Amino acid sequence: MAGVACARTLVQAGHQVTLIEKSRGFGGRMATRRTEFGGFDHGAQYFTVRDKRFAQVLLTAQEQVKAWSVSTVRVLDELGRVLASAPPPTEPHFVAIPGMSGLVSHWAQPLLKPELHNVSGARALLETRITHIERDALNTEQWQLRAEDSEGGQHVYGGFDRVVLALPHLQTHDLLMASGHSPELRQQLNNVTVAPCWTLMVAYPNAMQPNLPHIGPQWNAARSTHHRISWLARENSKPGRERIERWTIQASPAWSTKHLEDDAERVKGKLLKGFAEITGIRATPAHAVVHRWRFAQTQQPLGRPFIYDKELGIGLCGDWCLGHRVEDAFVSGLELALNMG
Repeated sequence: MAGVACARTLVQAGHQVTLIEKSRGFGGRMATRRTEFGGFDHGAQYFTVRDKRFAQVLLTAQEQVKAWSVSTVRVLDELGRVLASAPPPTEPHFVAIPGMSGLVSHWAQPLLKPELHNVSGARALLETRITHIERDALNTEQWQLRAEDSEGGQHVYGGFDRVVLALPHLQTHDLLMASGHSPELRQQLNNVTVAPCWTLMVAYPNAMQPNLPHIGPQWNAARSTHHRISWLARENSKPGRERIERWTIQASPAWSTKHLEDDAERVKGKLLKGFAEITGIRATPAHAVVHRWRFAQTQQPLGRPFIYDKELGIGLCGDWCLGHRVEDAFVSGLELALNMG
């Protein structure tokens, strides 16, 4: 979100922009895992809108964004008993269609397919990981980037006046250090902390029977004080989703940190046990997969929207600058672009 917001803003200001993405598609932690049983939003679950600029740009994506009327988020104790119903949200909870990655993908299209959108000076490279940032061999005032594609092929892209890193803060730190650049920039990242998260995705296709609208609890989303699990959401309760009963379960930051390097099967077993304890759903799911996010939720943000070294021509942005919300990532990318102009 931060990288796409920054790139779009720079393109709209008339700059030539190359957007380089490590994965096969756009979204980052606004990710959607596609399975034969339907999609799972295994990263960000929803987003809220408080910044007027974010509200304004969302008007360009009305078909990709819908309100999720999860009117009450339950608060559960260790055993899954309802401690309280959180008050009805004072602000709408939004999700992207058909999955959370849909919004970023939609906004990235003018960069990915500029010819279809009548955009000039824009391009996007997928499945490309930057390994080194160095001065351009042909013009030392500019930058060139060493990169590796998904098959291990090596590439060099050059002729850049500015470089923006929209990465988790530790990956940003490591790339700058490997490239031998700016201890001052790296030092500014020292106080930022971001917790990991193990996420479990389960599906119950057998629950789709005429007399069985769903299985388990009546609620569709809950925060939990269970020692393993902090969030549960019924995916099929979100608008524009497949009907098969599916749950996304996210482990607590503390438990995820403690078990970060555990075997995935062991983590899956423990989270399935916790899920059963909380929901009472003891049936064996037809689909159960875990995903590890090393950098999931900002605990201590930078405290300002971005970092930019004008003389060096390197900028850093991401949700970790301001917090952990989707909107924080958008505002960070936008503010950096506006200050680079």
